[in-house]
Amino acid sequence: MYLETDRLIIRDFTREDAAALHEIFGDEETMVNCEPAYDFEKTKKFLEEFCIGRKGAAAAVRKEDGKLIGYILFKSLGEDPGEDVYEIGWIFNRTCWRQGYAYEACSRVLDYAFEALHAHKVMAEAIDGVKSVSLMKKLGMKLEGIQRSHTGDNRGGWADLYLYGMLQEDR
Repeated sequence: MYLETDRLIIRDFTREDAAALHEIFGDEETMVNCEPAYDFEKTKKFLEEFCIGRKGAAAAVRKEDGKLIGYILFKSLGEDPGEDVYEIGWIFNRTCWRQGYAYEACSRVLDYAFEALHAHKVMAEAIDGVKSVSLMKKLGMKLEGIQRSHTGDNRGGWADLYLYGMLQEDR
């Protein structure tokens, strides 16, 4: 994948991205609504196996300085690559929060999904009912359901899982 926005390049991950990805995945505050922060070895393994090996995610790189600032989950939910339903997700470096990067990157990936891949649907899920849900709504995704107390959170409690989706005809 190679996409551009005004401020970002969205591209496939490489092995050289390990340190920058670990700045994101190794940060406890950044990962609070995902899973426990990764150690460097877990980050490298995830990068190698999922991001590169399965091409399950793309890197969001700031044009102005070439810094990798975001992880964009984007994968087919079907058995075979190229099926028509995809999942999107995002985790950005905490130093870049509230600057519009996640919206800019995800908007471009949604355009790619519907225009180039002819996706039928793109879905997202989150336990963060504030920031992530706000972004899903801003992207034009629609609430499809809330699974109450569905998953454990990083604080030892239970969290609701918010499910949002966008269909081709919603665009």
